[in-house]
Amino acid sequence: MLRTPKAGRMMKTFILFVLVACGYQQVSAGFTGKSLRFQTKTATSYVRLYPTNCPNLSAFTLCFRAASEASHGYGLFSYATSNHNNELLIWKGNKGRLCLYLGNVIVEFSLPEMNAQLRHICVTWESAGGLATFWVDGERSIRKVGKRGGIVHGGGAIILGQEQDRVGGGFDVRQSFVGEITDVNMWDHVLTANEIKVVSQGCHCPGGNIIDWATVRFTASGNVNIQDNNDCKV
Repeated sequence: MLRTPKAGRMMKTFILFVLVACGYQQVSAGFTGKSLRFQTKTATSYVRLYPTNCPNLSAFTLCFRAASEASHGYGLFSYATSNHNNELLIWKGNKGRLCLYLGNVIVEFSLPEMNAQLRHICVTWESAGGLATFWVDGERSIRKVGKRGGIVHGGGAIILGQEQDRVGGGFDVRQSFVGEITDVNMWDHVLTANEIKVVSQGCHCPGGNIIDWATVRFTASGNVNIQDNNDCKV
């Protein structure tokens, strides 16, 4: 059947209405030279990442740069699956404590308090010995043990800016991230100390094989500023 121009316009309008009504969000790709700024506490502002590959993990390295002057507890990186809301969570607690959640296991580290200065943070974990380590600006913490013999289940949802109480949602305004985050990369293995130092010293290094900040697909919701990141070190 031949459609008239008017019928074509009506069909496009209908499709747009359906997409909006169903909560459709445009998927974009890559944050090369960009950072995310979350200006205020909300339960609606966040960025969801869509890696091309999200397998079960028996080891990982997760790195990012972040700054925040907020005094409340908040999630810096939230990964939820049907197995557990906190399948992998980096949580900033009170008095400078950074916590690694691996399902029901919580490994706490006492580190310098977050502030307005961007710092490079990495966390590594491997299942065989359960060793977990934080790295701040290329310097490592003590090593601790958590979830020895376990795995991080694949196929979940990765959220920046909020902490998930269910897969892809259940946000609490009191736990929202306020600040800036950039250079989020994740590998399916533990990087060496030298590799982490190199990654911490600049933002022109190859990205992770799970999350690559330069190419990862994403959707942004609410009031998130995606802005040029001009602090790259050469």
